[in-house]
Amino acid sequence: MDQRLIEFERLLNIMDELRAKCPWDKEQTFDSLRHLTIEETYELSDAILEKDLPEVRKELGDLMLHLVFYSKLGEEAGSFGIADVLRGINEKLINRHPHIYGDVKVNSATDVKDNWEKIKLLEGRESVLEGVPMSLPAMVKAYRIQDKARGIGFDWDNATQVWEKVEEEIAELKHELDNGAETIKTESEFGDLLFALINYARFIDVNPETALERTNRKFIRRFKHIEKAVNADGKVLHEMTLAEMDVYWEQAKEMES
Repeated sequence: MDQRLIEFERLLNIMDELRAKCPWDKEQTFDSLRHLTIEETYELSDAILEKDLPEVRKELGDLMLHLVFYSKLGEEAGSFGIADVLRGINEKLINRHPHIYGDVKVNSATDVKDNWEKIKLLEGRESVLEGVPMSLPAMVKAYRIQDKARGIGFDWDNATQVWEKVEEEIAELKHELDNGAETIKTESEFGDLLFALINYARFIDVNPETALERTNRKFIRRFKHIEKAVNADGKVLHEMTLAEMDVYWEQAKEMES
């Protein structure tokens, strides 16, 4: 028997037993698991960014447990079970890949993504943006909104046009700041600038969320170096000038080069 099926069946049986016998597992609901699932997703994201494949494997297991747990709760509610979940995704994948399971011709991954969005509209969605969760972090949401709009042709032609839009938004923000705009107006213009920059990131094949997170981690590494080096030199960080701290910052940059 396929080892994949053996281990998956084993997980399903363990889930049944835990739900029946474990006091903690017996108390869980969709709501109680929700925040834990979000946490597990971020832990997987961390492992991916760190390129730690053993940790990726571990976190995938944790997420798989959650998927099976939700399916068990659905089964108990008489709504759906794991077979329904798997059948649903299998049918969706077949329907949305007509270039594999039908006679549609595609020339690139972009064609595949475009067909995906068009098929979703044919399935009854009123808007291509319906699939963007409202609770997504703002930067991720902006990226997904723009990508989905692109799927039906609502997009710029090239990166140069998008950069011109970025420069336009910078000028508008500067104009508001120079003229003492109210905070709400400044916030609006700043949001427009961020949206334009995220759009530009798409055109140069950069995921803005990943790029910013890598910069966050780089800053953390360098700042921790400052703290450690300053302490080793017997100095107090908050008593130093910015110029003095910058010497240690440059040391941290050199160590990474």
